Amino acid sequence: MKEKDESAAPRAPRAKAARRTDAAAVSISKDLVFRIFRDNPGKVFSYRQLSRRLGVTTKEQREDIFEHLKSLKKSGLLTLLQNDDYRLTDAAAAQAATEPASGRKTRRNEREPFAGMSRGGGRPVETEFGQDPVVHRRREAGFDFPDADKPATPRRPRHEGGGEVITGTVALATDKYAFVISEESEQDVRVFTDRLKFAMHGDTVRLRLRGSRDGRPVGDVVEVVNRVRPELVGRLHMQGGIGFVKPDNRKLYFDVFVPYENLNGANHGEKVLVRIAEFPENDAGHLPVGEVVRSFGRAGENEAEINAIMAEFGLPFEFPAEVEEESESIPLEIPQSEVERRRDFRNVTTFTIDPADAKDFDDALSIQQLENGHWEIGVHIADVTHYVRPGMALEKEARYRATSVYLVDRVIPMLPERLSNGLCSLRPHEDKLTFSAVFELDEKGRLYNSWFGKTIIHSDRRFSYEEAQERIEGLEADYTPEIQLMNDIAKKLCAARFKQGAISFETQEVKFKLDEQGKPLYVYVKERKDAHKMIEEFMLLANRKVAEFVFKLKNRKPRFTMVYRVHDAPDEERLANFALFAQKFGHQLDLSNPKKLSTELNDLSSEVVGRPEQNVIQTLAIRTMAKATYTTDPRGHFGLAFDHYSHFTSPIRRYPDMMAHRLLEHYLEGGKNVEVEPIEEECKHSSEREKLAANAERASIKYKQVEFLQDRIGDTFTGVVSGLTEWGLYVEIEENKCEGMVRVADIPGDFFELDKDNYRLVGQRSKRIIQFGDEMQVVVKSANLLDRTIDFELVDNRPDSVKNREREERDAHRESRRGYRPERSSGSSKGGRPGGGKSGGGSKRRR
Repeated sequence: MKEKDESAAPRAPRAKAARRTDAAAVSISKDLVFRIFRDNPGKVFSYRQLSRRLGVTTKEQREDIFEHLKSLKKSGLLTLLQNDDYRLTDAAAAQAATEPASGRKTRRNEREPFAGMSRGGGRPVETEFGQDPVVHRRREAGFDFPDADKPATPRRPRHEGGGEVITGTVALATDKYAFVISEESEQDVRVFTDRLKFAMHGDTVRLRLRGSRDGRPVGDVVEVVNRVRPELVGRLHMQGGIGFVKPDNRKLYFDVFVPYENLNGANHGEKVLVRIAEFPENDAGHLPVGEVVRSFGRAGENEAEINAIMAEFGLPFEFPAEVEEESESIPLEIPQSEVERRRDFRNVTTFTIDPADAKDFDDALSIQQLENGHWEIGVHIADVTHYVRPGMALEKEARYRATSVYLVDRVIPMLPERLSNGLCSLRPHEDKLTFSAVFELDEKGRLYNSWFGKTIIHSDRRFSYEEAQERIEGLEADYTPEIQLMNDIAKKLCAARFKQGAISFETQEVKFKLDEQGKPLYVYVKERKDAHKMIEEFMLLANRKVAEFVFKLKNRKPRFTMVYRVHDAPDEERLANFALFAQKFGHQLDLSNPKKLSTELNDLSSEVVGRPEQNVIQTLAIRTMAKATYTTDPRGHFGLAFDHYSHFTSPIRRYPDMMAHRLLEHYLEGGKNVEVEPIEEECKHSSEREKLAANAERASIKYKQVEFLQDRIGDTFTGVVSGLTEWGLYVEIEENKCEGMVRVADIPGDFFELDKDNYRLVGQRSKRIIQFGDEMQVVVKSANLLDRTIDFELVDNRPDSVKNREREERDAHRESRRGYRPERSSGSSKGGRPGGGKSGGGSKRRR
């Protein structure tokens, strides 16, 4: 049973993963850390900002920073504001702070997550939580590891060659230019691709400013300080015995040259992963030189494309041998001594509800009536941390992966199959170890008591969502009364949640029916019925009450450290833009009273249900909201209207849930507060991995949507306008949510121009308006698997003579514009590629 329906699928095929060892990094002194605060009195620095400035690349350097921050705080020189935000306590104190870099031996219990914790058996926490870094994996873009050889970023821009020089991080925007984000510049700096020195997204660069254009600073890359991931995925093209790899990522602006001796058996037309071994000193006429690390097979084939997506996002192809061996060595039998230390629910009615093809059952529900007439409902969660102990290879790998990834045709699990589908899966008719949240409720959904602790269960029945739904709808069968009662209570809980201000927006989830070769037979939008909502409500209840329990254990700051799932209120400016967008569809959103914001959003959500613009509005509404993340700061969850919320119910597929289990168990056994910094670091890593997984899932959905429409060239569909640009309008097909582009130049009847301020296209002669949400009849013109793009054309029912005359006019118009090129920098451009349509596809909401 899950908070959302996530169908299981075959695991990713095995393949040998490339490994890379980073060069040893220099240690970071306490004086270096303090100097940043001393030179910036009054400014607040987070750990992340310090990491960027100090060039953190290794775990040892992170530990150095944590140690120095604690020491400076203890000595009164720094003040901890909240979580990992620090500032100088007193500017005058900076003059007295001349202590050299500390030579003290770092204490292990101050460096590790859950330091000082012990379990019931008296084991030290070091046996409960791993300490060593995962060294067999590449680091990915988004982490704090600029160049270790340059330990500090200069406080002020330097002048080199006549221009100010700053340091920042590359964020690729298009194939024509990128932005460099720097703390030394109030605005992001635009750099045209021919001035980037082949820097890629996430790389750290030194940048010379050279004025501004369109009100935005412009610069040239002087030096690439650190390359995050010198690898890319693309198609191999052979020319006379040598190869060129054209990147799949349309934002990458250069190809990679591969000499014959570096092909490693790869052939023309194959999808490959290439590692860049040599970058040119300048951009003039040269390409980076690379080596093929892995070939995925013929481009366009299902296995090649899905594996390429995995490589593109740095997803693992297999578990290391030591992890698999360790999982196989865990005994199946549950010792009697373990049973005796747990609350026994084996004689209480218990069942699971999951997708029909699921194999990893990480939660179960139990129900029994108490003597006072109330109902005891237990939410039982797989006790993963009983099997996955700190120091184990399993623990290190789970911490690195942080989440399972659900691609269209497979799951890349966080834990090996023996654990996820075996030992930890709450399969029916087997004794299973669980960590439970047990609630006393009445039939009106009022909560009287909560209990949390380790348990053992024996599931009586495994239901699919469809089977549970049949019982909710009146089928007289086994456990019908229990399921109907729990559904009634869940509806009461849901009503109370919305009364408190919860937001009801959810994206529509796209699902595929695949044949044995992975080819999509049809695409559909998953329908959420009462069975899904019932499970979700009890999971939400458990997550909320666990978070509240830990928060209230201590009634003053600092509170006990806990992993929270937080969701901030939306930014006012983004919300105002969304209100203008919704207005184009005829929907009014009153933002004058912040206290009624959730009511306004819920009313809008109800208005659009069943209308063509439903998916467009709901998707954009969610994008307008802040992203939910993991943190130790109990800021609350705006979307759910909870003051405190955690993730406790899915430890088989989410590492933050494992962290929450360990913390809760520690506090239940009377443990002292846990250091916040290491836990916050793990929260940030998990948030980054979650974002990466979501992007990979969207890419796989987009690929399958393109593949689905390949066999439907010439077919007509009804859709709605979902996006507008200067070069085209995007249309989303209503029945399957496939999105494609209609080029502005191909819109019949007129020449159209973009009116950006009003989110619309306007015909030059007819003044015809095309705007968001307009219903359109489109014909599938092309579906390009290699580029993952779909092209539509609008249905044109005019006479052929009119079409022919217009075609001639368009040809003449294009001829008159021949030679036009988009504006680039003043230098020459090499290796640029035209941009395509935006990526699309459904997405799963992660609460």
